[in-house]
Amino acid sequence: MRIEIAGLDTFPRGKGVRVTVGERRIAMFRIEDDVYAIGDRCSHAEASLAEGELFDGAVECPRHGSEFDLETGKPGALPATAPVPTYEVVVDDGIVYLEMENE
Repeated sequence: MRIEIAGLDTFPRGKGVRVTVGERRIAMFRIEDDVYAIGDRCSHAEASLAEGELFDGAVECPRHGSEFDLETGKPGALPATAPVPTYEVVVDDGIVYLEMENE
């Protein structure tokens, strides 16, 4: 199922934005004209990843410094050891969509 989120221009470059789709909190990040979406809760301490800083295709948890790859959701630094979910993003004619499984 494709869900319209917002226009590409509403996403600031290099910063996270939290969106809620159903029961899911999702952190979305714009790098140039690409947008990435991962679960917003750090798998270690449940901090909001949308509030984290971006470094080389990863977001750093603002609470304990774990890094999560924006493409895979896998942690690249302790203390987190479990990945966070990732979501497919489509940008079509300047509109950002999430491809979500039906619940």
